Amino acid sequence: MKNFEHYKRGYYMPPVQSTDWVNKEYIDKAPAWCSVDLRDGNQALIIPMSLDEKLEFFKELVRVGFKEIEVGFPAASETEYKFCRTLIEENLIPDDVTIQVLTQAREHIIKKTFEAIQGAKNVVVHLYNSTSYAQRTQVFKKSKEEILKIATDGAKLLNDMADQYGVNHQFEYSPESFTGTEVDYALEVCNAVIDIWKPTPERKVIINLPATVEMSLPHVYASQIEYMSKNLHDRENVVLSLHPHNDRGCGVADAELGILAGADRIEGTLFGNGERTGNVDIITLAMNMFTHGVDPKLDLSDIPHLTETYERLTRMHVYERSPYTGQLVFAAFSGSHQDAIAKGMKYRENDPDGMWTVPYLPLNPEDVGRKYDGDVIRINSQSGKGGIGFLLEQKYGFNLPPKMREDLGYTVKGVSDHQHKELSPKEVLDIFQNEYVNREDTVKLVECHFKQIDGIQAELTILVNDEKKVYHGQGNGRLDAISNAIMKHFDIKFSLVTYEEHALQVGSDSQACAYVGLEVEGVNGIVWGAGIKSDIIDASAYALISALNRSNHMNK
Repeated sequence: MKNFEHYKRGYYMPPVQSTDWVNKEYIDKAPAWCSVDLRDGNQALIIPMSLDEKLEFFKELVRVGFKEIEVGFPAASETEYKFCRTLIEENLIPDDVTIQVLTQAREHIIKKTFEAIQGAKNVVVHLYNSTSYAQRTQVFKKSKEEILKIATDGAKLLNDMADQYGVNHQFEYSPESFTGTEVDYALEVCNAVIDIWKPTPERKVIINLPATVEMSLPHVYASQIEYMSKNLHDRENVVLSLHPHNDRGCGVADAELGILAGADRIEGTLFGNGERTGNVDIITLAMNMFTHGVDPKLDLSDIPHLTETYERLTRMHVYERSPYTGQLVFAAFSGSHQDAIAKGMKYRENDPDGMWTVPYLPLNPEDVGRKYDGDVIRINSQSGKGGIGFLLEQKYGFNLPPKMREDLGYTVKGVSDHQHKELSPKEVLDIFQNEYVNREDTVKLVECHFKQIDGIQAELTILVNDEKKVYHGQGNGRLDAISNAIMKHFDIKFSLVTYEEHALQVGSDSQACAYVGLEVEGVNGIVWGAGIKSDIIDASAYALISALNRSNHMNK
């Protein structure tokens, strides 16, 4: 690539080493969450949400458990203003939920914002101005002192307006473009704002440090956050908040390391929607905590519903491989992966501590509303015996012998490869039933009867090429007697190497399923058949006949 020499590192390291966060291994509690889907997320949509769509989205965020929701920039447009007023006037904000509104540090915008939040029970007024070197020199053409004055003038006006309107308020300040700001200067601006607002334990101040544009490796951002956390005035009365974007694809890492470095709060969006490459994905952050045994304080137990709602209201699409939420993130097509998952699930049945350790699945898909038969075990030409057998057992109750699973696996893979497509669970079931169960190609069993004379005597009525015949045989058991009757009257020799049976359902109307594996003279490998009948003896007989029909040696 050309022109790489035109780029330089646009971020600033703290003036002193700030790396205590390195010694922390994990996040032990969830931060305070603030959804900015309705503001930052909405402004990034090709078609912003309508009033009704925003109202539905707000209700979904409340259902999930967000206690702080940024509802918009009321002074930016009539829709934004009306949405804020509708929430307040129609009493749609639960008492334990705080709305947040954004305003620039400009007098007329601040006044319009306070008009919009009249009557709100709990509200955060979020003030911002840009502080980065690039913005100061290229956009505003102002000195550090002039930029600082914009912030402090805005902070003073917020105090005046809150007194005038009597709003139950909390203030938030963002040095926008923090990641491109000299860290000691960002600290100076934030402390000046804190000194004006005079936070108390009852009314803390939020200082929000956005990665407005992600410029550095995550460990640099963490060091910047740690320096700020250690040097902010009235730190015990300051909620340190992060607002990471994802320009380098490291938004989640920025947030996680930032929490280790001292952050108390995260602003982000569901599914990571936002300008350019998006905001930090709160679902990913929350689920990362969940899989470490930490309660994220959000209800993400129905990801499919949440995904459907999000896609419908935003007209965005959740990428198939998006962590935790994508359609394929739990999917296993590979035979070896499917086999490991199936064995891991079997192990869990007798696992004494009950901890989740299933190979290839970082969490139980059912915990987020996903299903094994459609979301985990997916069948195509790369699939194997383990996954196919697991699917038939979980969804339809068939517990095939291991070697029969292998035989069926090759059959299913052949169909998928030939048709060049993924097969649904129903299509796999159809292949199993059509190929192995109750086969009546050449020989059809009409009925069988048994007598106990010197062992077991069997009388079989069989249709052979549409001609009905009666055959007799004797053996140590019923299946042995049936086998001997067939070998006596047909020019075929075989031996029974595998026989298994089980009930398909529980109850008086349950059907029985039997599996038979035969070594047939002149045929390589084991020939498999299955029988399903209400009586287990009938089922075993049909399984034997099915296997023989599949051997293509029943022509007489």
